[in-house]
Amino acid sequence: MSNLDGTNAGVASTSASGAELLDVARARAGLRALWSGAARDALVEYIAIPARSPAFDSAWAEHGHIERAVALAERFAREHLPPGAAVEVLRMPGRTPLLTIEMPARSAASPAAVVPAEAATGERTILLYGHLDKQPEMTGWHEGLGPWTPVLRDDRLYGRGGADDGYAVFAIVAALRALAEQALPHARCLALIECSEESGSPDLPAWVEALGERLGAVELVVALDSGCGDYERLWTTTSLRGIAMGNLEVEVLTEGVHSGDASGIVPSSFRLLRGLLDRLEDVATGAIRLPILNPEIPLLRVEQARRTAEILGAAVWDRFPWAGATRPVVTSPEACVLARTWRPALSVIAGDGLPAPGDAGSVLRPRTLLRLSMRLPPSVDASSAIKEMQRVLEADPPQGAMVRFHGHGQPGWHAPPEAPWLATALAVASKEWFGRDGAAMGEGGTIPFMGMLGERFPDAQFVITGVLGPGSNAHGPNEFLHLPTAERLSGAVASLVARHAAFKRKPTGADEPELVPTPRG
Repeated sequence: MSNLDGTNAGVASTSASGAELLDVARARAGLRALWSGAARDALVEYIAIPARSPAFDSAWAEHGHIERAVALAERFAREHLPPGAAVEVLRMPGRTPLLTIEMPARSAASPAAVVPAEAATGERTILLYGHLDKQPEMTGWHEGLGPWTPVLRDDRLYGRGGADDGYAVFAIVAALRALAEQALPHARCLALIECSEESGSPDLPAWVEALGERLGAVELVVALDSGCGDYERLWTTTSLRGIAMGNLEVEVLTEGVHSGDASGIVPSSFRLLRGLLDRLEDVATGAIRLPILNPEIPLLRVEQARRTAEILGAAVWDRFPWAGATRPVVTSPEACVLARTWRPALSVIAGDGLPAPGDAGSVLRPRTLLRLSMRLPPSVDASSAIKEMQRVLEADPPQGAMVRFHGHGQPGWHAPPEAPWLATALAVASKEWFGRDGAAMGEGGTIPFMGMLGERFPDAQFVITGVLGPGSNAHGPNEFLHLPTAERLSGAVASLVARHAAFKRKPTGADEPELVPTPRG
């Protein structure tokens, strides 16, 4: 287990510029008190709110659950942030609200006082990100658990949204509080907590546009909506897959007819649709056939996958709740890492036109619709992928049936190279807060905001991390938040923000002296 209580030999807490980095022992005590009390209690209250994302609750505004979640987070931030921090809920007609938290820059020359924020134009900014909307309930929760029933068992807090991603706003507040308690210099920090991420962040572009110059000159992005390979070290995400989603429908009749009368003459819409899926996917291996969806994987990421596989081994697949004797598609740990991060994969996530078994009659159904979810390699353009899928699926309809595919996509993201100061800062933070070397890997999911920010701030550095580790099961039943990891991650964020300021005060070309980081890919 990681050392949580003691200091770690060989890890310094000061830099060449003086005692301007986080006192880890002092910060640890404050964070432990917060996460064992107010933050944990607020998360319990948050989990009980059915704040489904707009894609899963079209009447979200009338139901008011998202507003309740925002009000809870706003109240916590106001109660626990230091004087000088600004907390605001922004609203726009037809959009989900946006919670912003702004901590003005603190000067190294006068660390006892918060420096008033100047006009945000050109001001050095650290942007922090999380979201409060949730996935729907899903079925299969264990006895005593439920999506809106918070349950604390040992170090795990069960319920929908705690790990994905409700904890993030509390972690951000905790990190900023730790910095303020030690009067450490830091750049301006701006947190954006949105409420439409689980719907693909349709409202976020409008908010980014509305904020405009208030975003400042973003130098560092810290997003807390990703995964971790285990709970024993600081994990960062170096890539995210994109997604192409759409409805594939095959229609053969205008109404259902007696199957004894029509079968053998009228083609089954399910059979035709099954054949169309074969145009996309090899049924025996799951390999995606479309060349545009299979770009070459960068050698850097292949090497990173090898190092991740060495750390995790069989845990890459053991963490899933396998049924019976089901086995992985690939059984090499390295191949599994690449399969979930850099290779395309198709899932059928919903269907229509199929009655429940108890409601089915002897009817040849007129239509079958399946909702497809194609995970895209980080470097594949989502709009191009949708167009190619539509072309392949609608071309030469089998037996002249009506075939329609309508889709939309979200881009993936591939991290820019880490600056030396950031590589050092991440290595030190992992040692300080987890007691072990950090690690990095790609993730199979999508965070639309990252691609958007990468285009807007091409010179920014990115730290994408999170608490979604083995068994946490975001989007599915029995989701849980591992509370010790949330606590440690709060401290790691505080350490990163402090080290960013220390690096910026060094002479050009100066390097951090404390630790030579392990290569991270």
